[in-house]
Amino acid sequence: MAAACTSNPPSSLCNRIKYYCNSSKNLNHCCKISPDQDEIWCQIRQEAESAMKHEPLLSNLYHSAILSHSTLESALSNHLAVKLSTPYLSTAALAAAFHSLLESAAIRIAVRCDLAAVLERDPACLGYAHCFLNFKGFLACQAHRLAHELWIDGRAAAALLIQSRVSEVFAVDIHPGAAIGGGIVMDHATGVVIGETAVVGDYVTILHGVTLGGTGKEGGDRHPKIGDGVMIGAGAKILGNIVIGNNARIGAGAVVLKEVPEGATAVGNPARLVGFRGIQGS
Repeated sequence: MAAACTSNPPSSLCNRIKYYCNSSKNLNHCCKISPDQDEIWCQIRQEAESAMKHEPLLSNLYHSAILSHSTLESALSNHLAVKLSTPYLSTAALAAAFHSLLESAAIRIAVRCDLAAVLERDPACLGYAHCFLNFKGFLACQAHRLAHELWIDGRAAAALLIQSRVSEVFAVDIHPGAAIGGGIVMDHATGVVIGETAVVGDYVTILHGVTLGGTGKEGGDRHPKIGDGVMIGAGAKILGNIVIGNNARIGAGAVVLKEVPEGATAVGNPARLVGFRGIQGS
């Protein structure tokens, strides 16, 4: 379970990744770091090699999923394809499509920031390779990023198919229209539902059973807007086109129907404010 920290600051590694890419004159060509200079990818490979020595039973997994690939993008494309393929949708076809989508610099940055965030904020995470192979919240989030890229490119049928497969395989249902930032931790992730017009900022932690949904009384832009650094507890429901301010905390099981100010803590059903962090003294 993710640490109950008072804030979710961006990791120094994530800052370095973003700085490298933001300083590039052409964002679409940034973050193409050579594999031996990709800090996270190098660490994943080292962890895989070490794990193979200690657990020979998993040697084929570590080789096929990690060590046989030259880049993080190649490994992630293949790993997601293996998880999401069907008899009618081959692993090879999915892997090729995913690898093409991972040409997006924004997605490459977000993938690495998510890995850094999980290791930084979830004490149950044993390493980058552990997260990459086994954390369905991380994998569901990356699959959503690819589906979202298809969605904004007008390829709705393919995007919705990926959404459906992610829901079936990982028990996480994120509409491909939802916009999700970097440094995201979906801890356990089972039962997370995020609607089409939801927006989730950077460095957000979402525990299992969370719904970012509509009220059923409106159309159009009808889902929550979650600020940076927000912590959303297990089973919380945030409903309607409302804003949850930066660094707010939503308690487990809360039902939130009204906006929550920056730094505030909201608990209960219906949710009420019980304090502020770093803004007011209560």
